[in-house]
Amino acid sequence: GCVLVVSVIEQLAQWHNSTVKAAMERLCDYIPGKYQIMLHMSCCIDREMNADVVCHALRLCKQDPGQPLCHLYSPPKLHHLCELMHPSTFIFLPLQKTFMGFSSVCAFPLLDNLCEKIKHVLRSKLPFEDFDGDKFSTFPTLRGYHWRGRDCNDKNTTVYPGRRPDNWDAKSDSNCNGIWGVDPKDGIPYEEKFCKGADSRGVVLLGDSAGAHFHIPPEWMTVTQMSAKSFANLPMAFSDELDWPQFSEITGFLNSTIGGWTDSLYLRLRKRNRCNHRDLQNISQNGGSSGNLLSLIKSLARNQLLDNPAIVIYATIGNDVCNGERDTLAHMTTPKEMLSNVVQALRYLDSHLPNGSHVILTGLVDGRFLWDNLHDRYHPLGQLNKDITYSQLYSFLDCLQVSPCSGWLTPNETLRNLTSERALQLSNVLKEIASSEKFANFDIFYMDFPLRQTAEEWRKMGGEPWQLIEPVDGFHPSQIAAALGTGITWQKALQEWPQVLGKENPFNEQIEAIFKDQGGY
Repeated sequence: GCVLVVSVIEQLAQWHNSTVKAAMERLCDYIPGKYQIMLHMSCCIDREMNADVVCHALRLCKQDPGQPLCHLYSPPKLHHLCELMHPSTFIFLPLQKTFMGFSSVCAFPLLDNLCEKIKHVLRSKLPFEDFDGDKFSTFPTLRGYHWRGRDCNDKNTTVYPGRRPDNWDAKSDSNCNGIWGVDPKDGIPYEEKFCKGADSRGVVLLGDSAGAHFHIPPEWMTVTQMSAKSFANLPMAFSDELDWPQFSEITGFLNSTIGGWTDSLYLRLRKRNRCNHRDLQNISQNGGSSGNLLSLIKSLARNQLLDNPAIVIYATIGNDVCNGERDTLAHMTTPKEMLSNVVQALRYLDSHLPNGSHVILTGLVDGRFLWDNLHDRYHPLGQLNKDITYSQLYSFLDCLQVSPCSGWLTPNETLRNLTSERALQLSNVLKEIASSEKFANFDIFYMDFPLRQTAEEWRKMGGEPWQLIEPVDGFHPSQIAAALGTGITWQKALQEWPQVLGKENPFNEQIEAIFKDQGGY
């Protein structure tokens, strides 16, 4: 974090030909009010020092005994490094002590309240603002309706997205799909007329940071594009754990503001049957794996007796083989552990999903795609001076032992191949489960993660493979990849499992004509 912020300030000074102090003030002007306090470290920067030197001098970065010196930039000569790290170099050294008193961002007084809210939702994975306790909210972030269908009455626990209508919603909208009331022409409730026998169903994602749609906007660290507008979404992003589920591949429902376009399984199900409006749940977390999904799954909101069936996408596409450990292979999930974890999750779903539901198990990605397409390209931080490639970034994170995937983000081709070999073994476990296990309340299917097809489709459209990867972290699928993946998944379902998607509702146009402004999002 220190290296990132210091790098941006130094590059701002360079780009605008200003002093570091002026660059710091410029960045502070860009950052929304209370988040500016995170920039206090910048008081100690000297233009002669690169970000690694500054952060080691501040002791925000350190070298443990017996460990390598971790650096993002090429290190200066040893005698120059010692000279630059001498206390006399710093401009406002007393403020170093002030900054070092805060061991984390959440210790800042102006941020502690927000951090407490975030810690609460990280523990529970439930909406922070949910007054009736039905696991749905009228508030967008902090696990609110960006993650689950928007509640339409947060004072009534029997009103929420996905339930079967109460008395055909003749008097009020009990399932929040915006369809309620009685047709004055014949006295039949609209919900009964338009949605009875329509195979209404919701969509639930059980996933990881790819499913939650982790994204750090590149304009946050690309000084040539930076302005106050660049950071307008910072509070929302922070409150959503740097995830953007509202634009995601499975549960996205808003037009993308982070590049590309939004196409999702939810939007296609809604278009197929307007009665499915708002019936979505994105139960994903950064770092999600088959193991920790066993606790995450308990935040599912589905009543077997009162709610519609659901399509559940089980997609932990990387974290069972990805970790930041030095001995990464020893910390990967084994096929035996994968089998146990997934079967436990499926048994839990069988006890909570309404009859007639469907589960799709998604295989792990082949992450060799990342190194192959990014390692020699410049990272957003390195584009101004052509001095930081993704290979350097990966090595820096690996040295710090915080790499999102030591097995794939490495120049070691043998290790990359071994990681993909384990990923294939785990995918085969999922495939075997889908073909052999039977459950009372849902049928079960398997599909490979469609990376190869997505890349082929993007090439046909004139794109480059590297554009399918998030530019800042160099690890997650981009907005373009998510949208293209939706189309591939949908076509496979239409061809091989049409029963999963339900029937097309012949009354969609009539519903839209009558309730055009009723549903909202």
